[in-house]
Amino acid sequence: MFRSAILVLLGTSITAFISFFVVVSYRLFPRGEYTTHRVSVLWAKMMLRISSVRVSVEGRENILRGRAQVFMANHQSGFDILIVLANIDTYFAWIAKKELFAIPVFGRALERTGSIPIDRKNFVRAMRSIHDAARRIREGKSVMTFPEGTRSMDGQIHPFKKGVFHLALKAGVPIVPVAIVGSGEIMPRKSLRVHPGHVTLVIDKPIDVTPYTEETLDDLLDRVYGVIASHYDLRRQNIALGKEKAA
Repeated sequence: MFRSAILVLLGTSITAFISFFVVVSYRLFPRGEYTTHRVSVLWAKMMLRISSVRVSVEGRENILRGRAQVFMANHQSGFDILIVLANIDTYFAWIAKKELFAIPVFGRALERTGSIPIDRKNFVRAMRSIHDAARRIREGKSVMTFPEGTRSMDGQIHPFKKGVFHLALKAGVPIVPVAIVGSGEIMPRKSLRVHPGHVTLVIDKPIDVTPYTEETLDDLLDRVYGVIASHYDLRRQNIALGKEKAA
């Protein structure tokens, strides 16, 4: 418990410093969003290292180079943010709930990285945000999102929200499914205890959204969910059988 308290204190201090740096340095460097993203990547790698979290990555070759894409990942832990930042080696912005942008300093840092707020409590504003996000994606900006909408409490992958799939259809860019396995054991939701361990990140092949329409959106959602869940379940089974390193 003492180790976890020290890690949380150190992590909070580093996060506050990085957030402040991102805010004040945004206008000092060319290509501000890309520069602040690189700073965020360094922050993520630092946090994983001091927490003794090792990450194995499968499928890096499936990341599209030179074009926009929508990454969709399951969400088990606050560490998921660090894991994808440190290991998906291309620029992306975040699709995040509006409440996060209200956090002092951190919220402003989110804005500086080009992240896009979604107001989940107001349908009209949420759809306006989705239209704006789709325009920015069509202009070449990749985004990362957790379609469950929140972290899982029980280690299972919960139903996906439809909003980000509407976004992918409107933007007309591929969806890249991402499975995160083992992060829930590193730092479970509503816990401040940090456990050293191993996480597997699986990046699957991009899914072309052009054959889908609003009428077949559920089919697209089911396909993406199935890809992520199959990787997640298989590796969880392998861990249980001792074929992979446990977290």
